[in-house]
Amino acid sequence: MKPRLLVLSLGGTITMLPSDAGGITPTLGAAELVSSVPALAEVAEIEAASPFRVASPSLTLDNLVDVAARIEAAFATGIDGAVVIQGTDTIEESAFLLDLLVAGDKPVVVTGAMRGADAPGADGPANLLAAARVAVAPASRGLGTLVVLNYDIHAARFVQKSHTVLPSAFLSPLMGPLGTVIEGRPRYYARITRQPCLAATAGPPRPVALLRAAMGDDTRLMAAVADLGYAGAVIEGMGAGHVHADAAPVLGAMARRIPVVLASRVMTGPVFTETYGYAGAEIDLIGRGLVPAGYLSGLKARLLLGLLLRDSPDRGVIADAFSCYG
Repeated sequence: MKPRLLVLSLGGTITMLPSDAGGITPTLGAAELVSSVPALAEVAEIEAASPFRVASPSLTLDNLVDVAARIEAAFATGIDGAVVIQGTDTIEESAFLLDLLVAGDKPVVVTGAMRGADAPGADGPANLLAAARVAVAPASRGLGTLVVLNYDIHAARFVQKSHTVLPSAFLSPLMGPLGTVIEGRPRYYARITRQPCLAATAGPPRPVALLRAAMGDDTRLMAAVADLGYAGAVIEGMGAGHVHADAAPVLGAMARRIPVVLASRVMTGPVFTETYGYAGAEIDLIGRGLVPAGYLSGLKARLLLGLLLRDSPDRGVIADAFSCYG
């Protein structure tokens, strides 16, 4: 008996065709995408739905919580895996949010395309077929949410978009892909342990500001954040987690009012905790109450912090959760 696969389309370049107004816009739905790849019928019995049809910059956190709930409900009815189709601009955020929200060991795979549906060399059909094969493979169980594009299989917590146009735009710079789809099946070269999940039923993440440290920044934005209604903040520091010396007391004052997480603006590598002792370095900032993000990017740290703040603003709880990410 064939496995059962849920395919949810949210929109994105993979669904886009030229519009009368100019440019390409989200047009195709899940059923049309599935029917355009006949080989999918050999992979699984597919249930297709299109909860949204938008460009990925317009997806909301509420949208993704809804998607997570749909997936968990489908898994409860015996669906064996899920593929989420969306635009690539926000895949790394969507995939990580689903990784945090969808419990259990059944595979969730996020995919998309770098070229529109009618473009020469459109990559959408191949990506969708590869994602489906990964989602129904027993070897994919227990790995959390995965991202599949250009035949590479990435873990949600490591993947990043690294190019604006190339089909090979996605990388996992910290450790590389977990595997590759070859000869119609996933071949894994590494496995990871899932981190704790947080309930989708508790609602969307609380609002969290994301700021990036820059040379010569006068800290006006940093100083204003706590008065703007944010539940927390993530600061992308320079290097291993550093800011201008004048910014350190501003961030310390913010951390006394709302939880503040310290990430790095560098593409890969963890925030340090005990190496640099100058004003504005990680030892100083952690001493002022900031929580290190480990190897999580600012984008992903924002999502985890927002979910944690649904339940508790306790710094110890937040620090424990981020400690899972090294």
